[in-house]
Amino acid sequence: MRFGTFSYNQARPWVPERQAFEELLDQIQLTEKLGFDEAWFAEHHHSDYGMLASPNLIIANLAPRTRRLRMGNLVNVLPLYDPMRLAEECGMLDILTGGRLNVGLGRGVPRDDLKHGLDRDTAQARFEEGIEILLRAWTGDTFNYTGNAWNYVDITCRPRPLQRPHPPIYYGATSPDSPAMVARRGWNLALSRQPLANCAQAIQSYRDELARLGNPDGGGDAIMVRDIYVAETDEEAWSEAPPQITRFWQLATDNVWRGDSISTDDLPKFTERFAYFPGGLTVKRLDEWGTSLIGSPDTVIKKARAMIATAKPDSLVGMFSFGGLSHEQVMRSIELFK
Repeated sequence: MRFGTFSYNQARPWVPERQAFEELLDQIQLTEKLGFDEAWFAEHHHSDYGMLASPNLIIANLAPRTRRLRMGNLVNVLPLYDPMRLAEECGMLDILTGGRLNVGLGRGVPRDDLKHGLDRDTAQARFEEGIEILLRAWTGDTFNYTGNAWNYVDITCRPRPLQRPHPPIYYGATSPDSPAMVARRGWNLALSRQPLANCAQAIQSYRDELARLGNPDGGGDAIMVRDIYVAETDEEAWSEAPPQITRFWQLATDNVWRGDSISTDDLPKFTERFAYFPGGLTVKRLDEWGTSLIGSPDTVIKKARAMIATAKPDSLVGMFSFGGLSHEQVMRSIELFK
């Protein structure tokens, strides 16, 4: 079992952006020191929801500061990229990290498509062609490509990734049909903060499809993200975490920080639009549905073991920083978790 982190670097009005990035780097370096296995970063654009417009720059910054952590972007929003440029960027990152790069790929969120002049059909075409181009760039030599979105003549990927045939590819699955598709493509599975029962079903579906295919090389890894907040006591943790989880979902809904304070009574309205949160999340459901790990070290260890036994992920990945949590609270939570 591996452990990792998932970071958004959400905006906080009272924290200068430069300070927020310095704090993020400190948090990830602490996880390396404590023995975590991986660090993931969420790409978002034009939003307080997440200030990591280019997580690959964070990975490049962390490359010489770390020695063991595998790092990846969940996800590179492929429709927004020239795929050959991304192929070469990943080649550079794999070299700079000494072969510790994971590559998350996805279509991104609809609002980013619209802001960049793409409808969902256009974005899907750019995604599918982009996948084909990335794989050809990483595994072949000079090639030509003619598509609806992209055209290349006598093009070659330089530099190429260290990992062969290419860095591991991860796909963030949300729909019930996605896990089997991920398996058929030979990719690895990434699951975010869906209810635990959904994650267990998705991981089983993924592994069943891999078994049906004869367990081919290239995929087979399943990671599961949970909100994690650890304090000295259960009471302290449950007092501090739910308001900031609610703030996380407010930012996910509005894209900007609204109001000086927020009520956990608003959590359902911020989350009910997601099909896997029927009726929306509530503070009680954070625990009942297993979307979060909140409590003292002993409580969180017990709950984490139960989650792992139920869903059987290969890696439990914690979103430790969310909403308005202070840097000190996040660092303490990470230390208490390990």
